[in-house]
Amino acid sequence: MKVSTRWGWGVALLVAAGLGLVLAFVLSLLAQGPSRYERHFVWLFWVNAAVAALLLLFLIGAGVRLALRFRQGKFGSRLLLKLAGIFALVGVLPGALIYMVSYQFVSRSIEAWFDTRVERALDAGLALGKDTLAALAADLEAKTRTAGERLADRGSTNTLVLERLREQLGADEVTLLGADGKVKVTAGQSAALGTERPAQALLRQARLQRSVSQIEGLEDEISVTSGPGPRVRALARVPSASLSLAEEELTLMVVQPLPRALTGNALVVQAAYREYQQRILAREGLRRMYIGTLTLSLVLSVFGAVLLAVVLGNQLARPLLMLAEGVKQVAAGDLGAKPVFASRDEIGGLTRSFADMTEQLGSARAHAEASLRQLDSARTRLQTILDNLTAGVIVFDRERHIDTVNPGATRILRAPLSAYVGRLLGDVPGLADFAEGVWQRFEQHQASPEDGERDHWQDAFELRLGERDDNSITLLVRGAPLPGRARLMVFDDITEVVSAQRTAAWGEVARRLAHEIKNPLTPIQLSAERLQHKLEAKLAEPNDQAMLNRSVATIVSQVQAMKQLVNEFRDYARLPAAQLQPVDLNALVAEVLALYGDAQEQGHLVAQVDSGAPLLRGDPTQLRQVIHNLVQNALDACAGRPDARVLLSTELERHPDGRARVLRLKVTDNGPGFAEKVQKRAFEPYVTTKSKGTGLGLAVVKKIADEHGASVRIVNLPPREGGDGGPAGAQVSLSFSSFSEQGQRADPVAPA
Repeated sequence: MKVSTRWGWGVALLVAAGLGLVLAFVLSLLAQGPSRYERHFVWLFWVNAAVAALLLLFLIGAGVRLALRFRQGKFGSRLLLKLAGIFALVGVLPGALIYMVSYQFVSRSIEAWFDTRVERALDAGLALGKDTLAALAADLEAKTRTAGERLADRGSTNTLVLERLREQLGADEVTLLGADGKVKVTAGQSAALGTERPAQALLRQARLQRSVSQIEGLEDEISVTSGPGPRVRALARVPSASLSLAEEELTLMVVQPLPRALTGNALVVQAAYREYQQRILAREGLRRMYIGTLTLSLVLSVFGAVLLAVVLGNQLARPLLMLAEGVKQVAAGDLGAKPVFASRDEIGGLTRSFADMTEQLGSARAHAEASLRQLDSARTRLQTILDNLTAGVIVFDRERHIDTVNPGATRILRAPLSAYVGRLLGDVPGLADFAEGVWQRFEQHQASPEDGERDHWQDAFELRLGERDDNSITLLVRGAPLPGRARLMVFDDITEVVSAQRTAAWGEVARRLAHEIKNPLTPIQLSAERLQHKLEAKLAEPNDQAMLNRSVATIVSQVQAMKQLVNEFRDYARLPAAQLQPVDLNALVAEVLALYGDAQEQGHLVAQVDSGAPLLRGDPTQLRQVIHNLVQNALDACAGRPDARVLLSTELERHPDGRARVLRLKVTDNGPGFAEKVQKRAFEPYVTTKSKGTGLGLAVVKKIADEHGASVRIVNLPPREGGDGGPAGAQVSLSFSSFSEQGQRADPVAPA
């Protein structure tokens, strides 16, 4: 070990010993009280003075050595001199400032400790604690007297009555005592261990004054922090309900614990008051002890700081100069290997860390350059993929502005979207309604996503391009949230797919209707007319002839109606456009439910409507058909079940500002639910699980929903607990977002 290092360790140990001696004795003696501190103060002062003298000698020797090194021009002497000056400045100036402030603070604080206001505050605190305990005792005494009167009115007492009374009073123990102080009935936590009987004097006082209370367990601080704890014991005479002299006189005793914090604080205030009176007598000695301790601490701190700066400055200077040279090389761009200071202390570790950091910086720079090249390649690859996608892709930032757009989006929407980067989608001519619908769908998904749409949503939009009504396209749009509140929208033109599906579906509808329904109708009609022709002349009674004519007329008229129904189904593909007008959805629900009176009376059909639902923009006739189809399908699904139940409800969701967001029509049943293969194709014609169904119900619902810009969802309800594992029913919901004059309601739509 070098000489300078040994010097440093020796000085450090000397300083640590001196400061430790001062602090250890001061703290230990102060903890034992002022009298112990004052008794040891004199020899403690001279010991620390001797340590200060030794430090001064070391300081003089170190200063002489530093001056010689500086005159000889040795490397690092200037830095060592600066370090010594800085350490001395840092040690002396703050120490002197702290000493002056501490001196004034101690002098004035000690005088402030013994101010008359402090004494009055202690007196007031002691009186406050006594008054608080007395108030608690008086309050319990009053409650006990009232409880005794209530017991007298009841006429009979038992453990249950006393237990209830104990819970009402918040007490630990409630006891009914006899005339000789024996326990009659008791309730509480100590009932099993035996009830402590009150003193006879306290019992006599309670009988004379009707009630009495006393505080127990405050004899010393030990009883407060351990044992049963302080408590209030209150006794009250129970008035006799009869005039018999032979009836035994009873006394009600209630024991309630006192808050440990309150009683502990009262004892602390009392102890502080006694200690304050003792400190007044030793005020001057206490002031002298504190100031002497401050002076010794200042001298030791300043001498130790300056001496350590001189002795250990050389050890600090060498690695610092090495680091300075290494930093200069790094600043010039040289990230090669750097020298390391051979030492096990923190400074040597710092040079090793600097060398490791330089090596890591070189590796990181190489990796960063490689990552930049990979990032540029990935960006180019991603842009190439986006440019060649047939689907449209638009990325929106958190402010709903267009951030990224691919050529497919420009081709499908037939608009120069690239020119609107940084602007809203609604600013593009002709896309305002489309943008509003898309963002409504984003908000709906964020507020209450449907089952199966937790990560993204999917919906179809009708978009009209230009002024002509027939110049429109159908878009299948998928939306998903991105990090940072950004949004991704991917869409494709499915106009031709939808048109082909509709043509094929309704061609099959027309073929089946003509084959299964229309062909038998003409023979039925001819057979009925032939029966009328053959039997009319053979019936002698005029009433029989009239009945025959009416029956044949009924058959013929119903056959004609069936033919008309077939024609209407055949023409369904050319269903006229919806005639939109303000519609009260709740009124339409009431009209349709009037057709199912029996189901409602039997409890199989229940309606729950939102009275605050606004008016929709819709076609009343088509919406009635939607409600009728959904209710009929639900009743058919749970038919035959004794607990069959169909719930028809309307539900309104609002924006944070109170405006209507979405109005949902839900039909829920407790039937077997949708089969998986049917659920995927539920909206296609002739997809049904009914033996006699046509499969057009949900297809009609989907068609009308599209006409109204509404979305349709079907879900199976989760299985019930303890069931067979199958679904607990099904739910079909329509979500409408097109309203008429928010907040205003018109007269209900007249029944059709």
